[in-house]
Formats: sequence, C-alpha cells, structure tokens
Amino acid sequence: MAYLSATKPKTLTNLTTSLSSLKSLYFFCSSPNNTDQETIPISPNAGDSPPPPPPPPPAAEERWPSSRTGKHHSKNPEKLEDIICRMMANRAWTTRLQNSIRNLVPNFDHELVYNVLHSSKNSEHALQFFRWVERAGLFQHNKETHLKIIEILGWASKLNHARCILLDMPKKGVEWDEDLWVLMIDSYGSASIVQESVQLFQKMEELGVERTVKSYNALFKVIMRRGRCGMAKRYFNKMLKEGIEPTRHTYNLMIWGFFLSSKVETAVRFFEEMKSREISPDAVTYNTMINGYCRVKNMEEAEKYFVEMKGRNLEPSVITYTTLIKGYVSSGGVDDALRLLEEMKKFGIMPNAITYSTLLPGLCDAEKMFDADNILKEMVKKHIAPNDDSIFLRLMSGQCKAGQLDAAADVLKAMIRLSVPTEAGHYGILIENFCKAGVYDRAVQLLDKLIEKEIIVRPQTTLQMESSAYNPIIEHLCNSGQTGKAEALLRQLMKMGVQDAASFNNLIRGHSKEGAPESASELLAIMFRRKVVSEASAHISLIESYLSKGEPADAKAALDTMIENGHVPDSSLYRSVMESLFADGRVQTASRVMMTMLEKGVKEHMDLIAKILESLLLRGHVEEALGRIELLMHNGLAPNFDGLLSVLCDKGKTIAALKLLDYCLQRDYTVDFSSYDKVLDALLAAGKTLNAYSILCKITEKGGVTDKTSYEDLIKTLNAEGNTKQADILSRMITASDSKKGNKQATMAV
Repeated sequence: MAYLSATKPKTLTNLTTSLSSLKSLYFFCSSPNNTDQETIPISPNAGDSPPPPPPPPPAAEERWPSSRTGKHHSKNPEKLEDIICRMMANRAWTTRLQNSIRNLVPNFDHELVYNVLHSSKNSEHALQFFRWVERAGLFQHNKETHLKIIEILGWASKLNHARCILLDMPKKGVEWDEDLWVLMIDSYGSASIVQESVQLFQKMEELGVERTVKSYNALFKVIMRRGRCGMAKRYFNKMLKEGIEPTRHTYNLMIWGFFLSSKVETAVRFFEEMKSREISPDAVTYNTMINGYCRVKNMEEAEKYFVEMKGRNLEPSVITYTTLIKGYVSSGGVDDALRLLEEMKKFGIMPNAITYSTLLPGLCDAEKMFDADNILKEMVKKHIAPNDDSIFLRLMSGQCKAGQLDAAADVLKAMIRLSVPTEAGHYGILIENFCKAGVYDRAVQLLDKLIEKEIIVRPQTTLQMESSAYNPIIEHLCNSGQTGKAEALLRQLMKMGVQDAASFNNLIRGHSKEGAPESASELLAIMFRRKVVSEASAHISLIESYLSKGEPADAKAALDTMIENGHVPDSSLYRSVMESLFADGRVQTASRVMMTMLEKGVKEHMDLIAKILESLLLRGHVEEALGRIELLMHNGLAPNFDGLLSVLCDKGKTIAALKLLDYCLQRDYTVDFSSYDKVLDALLAAGKTLNAYSILCKITEKGGVTDKTSYEDLIKTLNAEGNTKQADILSRMITASDSKKGNKQATMAV
C-alpha cells in the first residue's frame, strides 16, 4: 500500500538489537551483538551512577525510541496512520471516533496497525487503539505489534498494562520469545523496580521461555544499577552452571557495576577472568576500567589502563579522554586535565560539550580563569554549548572574583551567541560586581536590558536575581534621580514574590527626594499590606517631601503612619510638621500633632505650643485648648496664663478669657491679680455683667482681688441693670472680706 510509511522489520532479533543499543547509550559496555567496535557515545558521568529512568513525558507529547526503521517518504499526500493519530489526539476515544476510523480504513493490515502504534504521540492513545482493533475483530496482533505496545508502555511507565499484555499473549495464540521478556525486564529496571525485573526473569524459567546470555545481560544491567552486587554474582554463577557463556558485553556490565559500588578488587578480578577466558577487552572495557579508577580518584591506575589500552592498538576516543579529564579535575589535577585536552586535540580527537563541561568547573575551582576564558572562546568559535547551563554562572562568579569584569561580561555574550537562555541571576552577578567596582553606568545598561526584556518574570526562570545584586543598583538609581527605573525593577521582582525591605525603603527615599511623595506613599502602603518592615529614615524623607511641596496635611498623615509603624519621630520633625500646619491655618491639626508629641514625652517648642494654644482660644476651640493645657500641666509644662488672658481680652474674646480664668481658679493655677482685673474690665466693657459677677465671686472666694474699684464698679452696674440681689451679695462679700482682713491685721499687731 502506497500510503504506508514504515517497513516491516526483517526479524524480531534485529528489532530488539536496535532497542537494546538505544537503551545502552549510557553505559560503559559493549553492544551484545557487536563486540569488536566501540559504538556507544556515552558521557563521562555514565560510570558514576546508573542513568535514571526517563521521566514520563507530558501526555500530549509522549515519545519513545523507535525500534523500527521507517521508509523515507514525501509529506504529501498525508499518510493514513498520521490521519488516524491526529484524530485520536484531537478527539475523545468514543464509539463515534471508532466508527470514524473504521469508515476511513478499508482494511487493517499489519503495517497500518504497527505504524499507528509507532506514530501515536500518547501512550494512552496507542493502548486504546491496540485493544480496540483486537476486540473489534479488525486485526489479530502478532509478536511484532505486541513488542511495540510493550515498548511504548514501558517508556510511559505503564508497566502493569505492559505486563498484562505480555502474560495474555498465549491466550491469543501468540508465542513468547526472549526479546519480549528482556524488554519488560529492562522497563522495570528503568523504573527502579528491581524486584519485578528479577521475578520476571525467574518466571521465564517457570514458563519455559528460553533464557540466553541476552536475558542475563538485561538482568545484570538492572541489578548492578541498583548496587545488588551479591545478587549479580549469584546469577553469574548460575549462568555458568547452565552452560551459558558470558560475552564481552556481560563482563563489561559486571565490571561497570562493581566499580559503581566501589568494589574495585572484584571489578579487577572480573577483568582478569575475562582475559583468562580469551575474551579480549575492547575500548568500552578499558573506558570502564579507567572510569572506575577515576571514580575512586586513583589516577595512577587509570593512567596505567590508558597506556595498556593504547598498547593493544585500541584508539582512545573522546569518551576516554573526557573520563580521564574528569578524574583529574575531581582529584585536583587541573594541569593534567589541561595536558590531556591538548593531547587529544593533537591526535585529532575533538573535545565535545561533555569534555568542556567537565573541565570548566575545575578551572573555576582552581581559579585558572585565564584558561577558562580561552576554553569558553573556543566553545563559542565551534558553537559548542555545555550540557550544564550552571557552568556559565560559575564562570561569571569566578571572573568577577578574579576582578576580570570584562571577561565576566563576555560570558553573558557567549551565552547569547550559543543560544543559551540568559536568566535574571546571570545579569544579577554582573550588576552586583559592577556596582561593587563603582562602574554604575555598565550596571545600569545591563539593568535596562533586564527590565526591557522582562527577563525576571519569565515563567521558565529558575535562576533569580539575588538581593545582593538588586539592592546596590536600586540604591544607586534612587540616589541619582532615577527612582522610576528602580521601581520598575522592584515591580518585576515583586511579581516573583520578592519583598525586600531595603529596596522598598530606598525607593521611598528616592521618590521623596525627587519630589514625588505620592509614589513613595503608594509603596509605603504596599509595604504595610505585605508586612514589610519600614525604616525611620524612609518615613522622615516622605514627611519632608510633603512639607517641601506645601502639603502639611499629607505630612501629618505620613507622620501618623511613621508612629503606627513603631518609629519615634525626633523633636525637630514634630516642630516642622506643626509649623507647617499652623502656617497653613490648620490649627486644630497642629494641635493634634502637639498632643501626640506630648504623649510621646517630647517637652520642647513651648513657643510654638503657646501660639497654637492662643490660636485655638481665639478661634473658639476653648475646650480643645483646655484639654491641651491639661496635658501640658500633666507633663510639668505650664503655659503663660497671664499672656493668654491678656491676648484674649485685647482681642475681645471675653468668653474664652472667662473660661480660661475659671479653669485656672478651679485648679489653683497661679494667675496675676492684674489678669483678674483685666478679665473683669473686659467683661464689663462688653456688657457681660453677670459673667463678671460670677467670676468675681470665684475670685473673691480664692482671695484674689484687692482693688475695691472692681467691686464698686460692678455693684453699680448690677444695681443699674436691676440685678440688686447680686449687688447685695457682692456687697456682703466685700464686707466679710474687709472684716477678715481687719482681724488679720489686729492679730499681726498684737
């Protein structure tokens, strides 16, 4: 059929061989079917630990390695399997979808079913299709389609489904073979479920499935990866008793596993046994031995096997050199690592990304930043990006520590040229160190890019900008009249959850200094909501900014906020706010500030206090003024009562003067006799005779008047107004007062 894209594999053995090779990419071991060539491009990290099982990909984008080679074909027309896969991906698996597929396909043959399974982007879709075509009687599955669905489910970690499908095969009339079981053993091993792998291996014997060295190798790989060395040796001996001869691949697996568990002597013993069986070690074997000794930091032995390898005319590869370089780096022999790098290039073996990624951290640790810079330039020239992006951060930090700021900046440029995503943390390292060096213009240039491209708020960002980087630049911007730019930075940081107190306070000071107290106040409100601690200096700058703009009411509100946040304003700040409010005619507000000041124990600025009290009394806010006087007296501060009474009388505020004098008499506060007379005269002049009578009675009771003129004038006025009763009472009071004075004088004469 012209629309089918994949050809049927010739044999199941080739299919499994391809799969096994793909699964072996991470190991220092040879291919089971090709023992004479080194064909495994593994990283130097492979010998350190077993490769983790691949994480299950997203449901919409699941992928697995192909174990079947498809034909090359043109994009048009669209192939039938692609249409079916697209339908399954875009629609729910319902009877209607099944009918649509059935109407589309006249005949479900082997190639079509296999290609649909192979092309499905989601393991669930593949499983649904696999079951449907069988249950609907559209297709009878064979070994090849079973192997494909088990492979798919294994990579998607749907191992229970895969196991059930495997065990149900005989019920469908499909015979087992070793490749199916090997695939399941490896899948459970990749998922770190070692016991299941072992049970499956044992079940093969129970069910009569032939086990060859291929099955044993699969088992050795699984149990060695988990450090089960004792179990591996037992099964190795069992294999020998069954008459199954180990291959080079078997020994490579065993040696790798023993080194992985730091059982160096056992690994060497198997290496020697391998040679005694006349199985020649290949390049992978030597790479494994070299890597094993590098892991235990025995570089002398590693070099010995390196020399032996070359003596057997086995050419070292980039893997070999990279492994040795890693060993020397981990052992502190960076100079030897550099020597090997030059040696491999001399022999035409080009370093790869893993080689460079292995060497660069060691150079940074050894503070060989010149060599690190040269290697980075070499990587950029060859457009080779390291396999670990964290290396760039170490390079930046190392260059900055060495004082090479230009070289550190070149690291960022290298990242851009190598298409490595730059993150806020990379910019932060440079900005921090440019600020430390006083090169603020370059720091600001980097900040502009950071803000403009919104690098901080990228959802994929994992390397955040540290406070040690953004606080210095924010402080600099605020001190140099660029607070708006600093706030833009902080706003982006806030989106990432940053609530840095130093940054907030710097911004408040900056806005206040630049005459934008509204912006500063907005930030202060944010701080209050988020419970970020403010500094007294930030509040002071905000208050002073409002005062400089002639907005005393806002300054007073800012002062209240300062106090609410637990800060104590100094005496001069209180005065500044009170003076500004008083000058703006906000006497009562100034009075409230005065009250707060007194309650906080500040006992200064009596001249300003007197003005505020006088203004309150003149404006008729007598009760408020008396309350403030009470607070003053409580704090041991007596106002100038005589002066206040004199001003009130002169301004014609007789009722206010009357109340103030009455307040003083009730509390026995000291007032000059002349002030009494002045208040009485003012009351009489204003025609408030009864008020004068009332206060004079109180004065007399206190023995405060000696000038009879005040009495006589008041008595005449009272009689003239018909208040004869009050006049008579006042006369008797005068007589009684004279009598007391006469007796007193007689007593003194005696």
